Amino acid sequence: MQTHAPTTPFGRRPMTLAQVSSQMAAQASRPEAIVHKWKVFQHIREAREAIGATDRSLAILSALLSFHQETALCTEADLVVFPSNEHLSDRANGMSPATLRRHIAVLVHCGLVIRRDSPNGKRFARKGPSGEIEQAYGFDLAPIVARAEEFKALAEAVEAEKKALRIARERLTITRRDVVKLIAAGIEDSVPGDWPAYRARYEDLMRQLPRSASRAIIDGILAELCDLHGDVHKTLENFLNSQYLSANESQAERHKQNSNPNSLNESEQALREKKKNTEPVAPDNVHSLPERDLPLGIVLEACPEIVTLVPGGEIRTWRDLLATAQTARAFLGISPSAYQDACVAMGETHAATVIAAILQRADHISSHGGYLRSLTKRAQDGKFSTWPMVMALLRAKLDTQAGGGGGDGKTQKSTISARRERP
Repeated sequence: MQTHAPTTPFGRRPMTLAQVSSQMAAQASRPEAIVHKWKVFQHIREAREAIGATDRSLAILSALLSFHQETALCTEADLVVFPSNEHLSDRANGMSPATLRRHIAVLVHCGLVIRRDSPNGKRFARKGPSGEIEQAYGFDLAPIVARAEEFKALAEAVEAEKKALRIARERLTITRRDVVKLIAAGIEDSVPGDWPAYRARYEDLMRQLPRSASRAIIDGILAELCDLHGDVHKTLENFLNSQYLSANESQAERHKQNSNPNSLNESEQALREKKKNTEPVAPDNVHSLPERDLPLGIVLEACPEIVTLVPGGEIRTWRDLLATAQTARAFLGISPSAYQDACVAMGETHAATVIAAILQRADHISSHGGYLRSLTKRAQDGKFSTWPMVMALLRAKLDTQAGGGGGDGKTQKSTISARRERP
């Protein structure tokens, strides 16, 4: 039982208003308050930067808490511990006396402990006849109990800020990657657009990003980077829409035959052969389509089903797509000879693209091998391009996303358009 609680430090140490405030907070705590000392210490450790404590000062605080025998601390109990500097240094991992004194001052300044100095500055306890402590001089741990809720709130706020900063950094990293790769795709595929200006905007934003940026700085740069991402994506989207319209017109003029050869009777077949022999051949619009290869990203965007056949769930290069096309060929029941003929007639990348498109529309094609052979025959005659096929699938996907996945009419239209690829 304390007979007197000293409030001022011994010797030349000055008394500050911060120490008075800490003592007032300790006295104002609820009498019935009980806390788990190590849980409170965990909250203090998490919020140490907000509190102003250092790693070494927390090591000393942990040592001071260990000198109190009880795990549960309450305001009604005697919370003064009085270890000597030697014992305190041992439990603080052998900290030197000078460092020990310096970081004890930090604990006092932060209001984590209160000095209860004796008249001569030594730490000790005076016991009564029955062995109970009547007066103790040392460090009072009452602020641990009095400010437990404050430390918990600070720890939660610090954790929330860390999480928000982590999410902001993740968004910044993803957006940076998207912008860089979209600009590279636009330049590589010669898409019309002001790509030097886009790249200059990106580089200017990255120059403004410091190595250790706060969340406010990251949020500001991220907002501008999202605007740049929107402009770049809009440029690519407009180009794809124009290519789709061009390819769709050519496809509508070119495909005038039923895609199911089994549905033709003999008279219809004879009539078609007669027209083929007597009517002049119309100009083939395939030659008006882009001659360059489709970008891999567009193929995967239009045909995402083929990615499900990859063990790692990712296709990064054309070589990966070629290897996966072999798996898809076997999955679809297409013979190796049919696929080999397609590779010879179209080229390996175009044949793999066709396999991906067939897999994407597998439920709507009755004979996968027959469909591939018919496209191979048209490719040998110079009348087939993978652009219309992929663009039709891409447009069907965009229409489905725009309609919330419920557009049956649009889906049916895309299915019919895809089936027209058959002879």
